[in-house]
Parts: sequence; structure tokens; C-alpha cells
Amino acid sequence: MKLLTNGRVFDGEQVREDVDVVLEGETIRELRPAGQALPTGAERHDLGGMLLAPGFIDLQVNGGGGLLFNDAPSVERIRVIAESHRRHGTTGLLITLISARREAMQAATSATRQALEQKLPGLLGLHLEGPYLNPMRKGIHPAETLRDPEPDALELLTGLGGAGITLVTLAPERVPAGFIRALAERGVHVAAGHTAADHATLQRAIAEGLHGFTHLYNAMSPLGSREPGAVGTALADPTTWCSVIVDGHHVHPASLRIAVAAKPRGRVLLVTDAMPSVGSAQDRFPLLGESIERRNGRLVNPDGTLAGADLTMDRAVANAHRLLGLPLEEALRMGSRYPAECLGLDRRHGWIRPGYRADLVLLDATLRARRTWIGGQSQPA
Repeated sequence: MKLLTNGRVFDGEQVREDVDVVLEGETIRELRPAGQALPTGAERHDLGGMLLAPGFIDLQVNGGGGLLFNDAPSVERIRVIAESHRRHGTTGLLITLISARREAMQAATSATRQALEQKLPGLLGLHLEGPYLNPMRKGIHPAETLRDPEPDALELLTGLGGAGITLVTLAPERVPAGFIRALAERGVHVAAGHTAADHATLQRAIAEGLHGFTHLYNAMSPLGSREPGAVGTALADPTTWCSVIVDGHHVHPASLRIAVAAKPRGRVLLVTDAMPSVGSAQDRFPLLGESIERRNGRLVNPDGTLAGADLTMDRAVANAHRLLGLPLEEALRMGSRYPAECLGLDRRHGWIRPGYRADLVLLDATLRARRTWIGGQSQPA
């Protein structure tokens, strides 16, 4: 048993100055008035006045620690990537495969399943970003991998089964009627992204069970006066979530404020879209046949196209608070509670409450992660 004391506690809704947190095994046992005697047998952990919050959950992690998942999907590669993000407060992530051939998709699914079976710390599941995307909005995705769904596409996308969360990003205009419904009925979370779809097409997708929109504003049809496009449809629909990359490069702060104002509370969440540069000193790395350079905080190919982000979740939360001017509590929710809710994990994740999993992050005054707990196991950042 562990007693976390002398800290401010953001419980998922508000910051509390008057409580200590007791952990038992993988679980939060109780929140108790600060200053009470130590529970029998408990270890005391002094938080030094810093802020304890629910651990961050990132739905889009392509790489980290100098490694890209696409290059050679394996359990060890997932381990290195997850560890590099844990140092920045991420206690749960979806390892992400950029559009790839079927053999790579199968390898990614197999590696993710094995890692989940081994209970690799911090892994929640798999995000397949593509390959059923629109070439007109491909971004950095290799054009040669983009395609229409194969006859066995449903089996290809659902290979993880119930081992963990599966999120699929696709262009609704690229898949046949009923495809999104079939995925949703199999428990897959489906998001629209890298799409040129019009409002009518997206409305049909939402009716079939589309859950959200991947990196809102980026690589999707824009809002127009006579055609709302993907951006307008996402902003107008109250049922779907939108992930956003808040790095100061992908989206203008005013556009992000519009999204937060337009969507119901809890429907805008932070992602990193992180690349190998996170947790690495390298300023240049290969990405699916292209050379990517870190330039003034941006990751770009030789043409200047953005190639993911050099972003961590603690920085994304800090940017949401300071760059967008959002209340600290809302920025923290966008990085923890809201992703948990959108993935259906909010009965165990996203709050500091008795019975919830002890996935936590300790943040200093600059909102940099200083320590994390995953399943009650502590590690300095």
C-alpha cells in the first residue's frame, strides 16, 4: 500500500488541496483527508507540492525513442515507444500504424496482441490510420499503400479481437455502404480522417456508427459556406469526438478555440501524432521512404509537408492551457478523462477515484511530467 501525500490532486473534475491518495496494488483505494495518520503498512510518498493528475491517454502514437512502429512492428519496439512517452506522462496509448501493406498490418496486429497479452505497461491497443484513405488528403501517407477495402478487409481490421482497443481511421468516401456499421458492430472505434468527404457522405457515416474525427482540421475537407466538409460536419455534430494536435504548428490557436467552443464538453481531446523524434536527440529520420527533418519544432519532408508531430502529452496539455487559454482543469481533462470516455474506458481510467486504476502523472509548475504510475508502479520521468 502507498500513500501519496503533500500534493495537489486533480481528480478528473477539480483540483483538490485537501486530500491524500492511497494506492493498493494496481488500484486507487481511497482519497482521504490530508494529514491523517498513515494507513497500517503503507509507504509514504511525498509529492513535494506538485500536481497529481490522472495519467494521459494518447490515441495516436506513431513512434518514439528513435523508433517508428511501421518500420518493424514488434513487442520490443512497442515497449521502447511506450517507455519514451511514459516519461512525458502518457500512461495509456494506442500504438499507431500509418497506411501500410497487408503484411505490415498483420504484423502490427500480431505484435500488439502479444504485447497486450504480456501486459506491456501503458499499451491499450492499436490505431490503424489507413490504408483506406483519400489520396487527395494523404498528407505524409505513402500513395502506393492507399487503396479500396479488400474482400477480407473486415477480418484484417478486426484481428486484435477483444485483446484491446482497435481504432481505425478511414475516409468514409472510400469504403462501401455498411462497412463502418460492420466495424462498429465488431467493437471497433471508427474515425474519419485523411478524407475529402462531403457533408452528406459524413452524415451517412455517422448514422452507421462513426465515432470521431482524427486530427481535426488536418488532411480533411474544410468548412465552406455551401459545403460544410469534414471540418464543418465534425464541429456541428454533437455525438462524435475530435482529436486535435496542439503543437502550435498543425492548427491555428483560434481554430482550436472554435472547436472547443463548438463541440459539447468532452468531445475534443488531445493527441500527439508523435514520431520517432520524441524521446530522441535525432533531428532527422527516415519515414516510409522519405527523409524527415525536425525544423523549428516542426517535422517536415523535403516538400515542407508536416509529418506527424514532435510533441508529448505533457506539452500538449501545457499548450492547451497556455496557448489556447483554456482552464488548467479542462486541458487536463482533454489529455486524460475525455480520451478515456471516448474509448469507453472511463469506468477504470481518467479519474482519481476509489476503484479506478492507479495510472497517474505528477506534474511540476511548468506542467512537465516528473513521475508516473502505471498500475500503481512508479517511475520517475
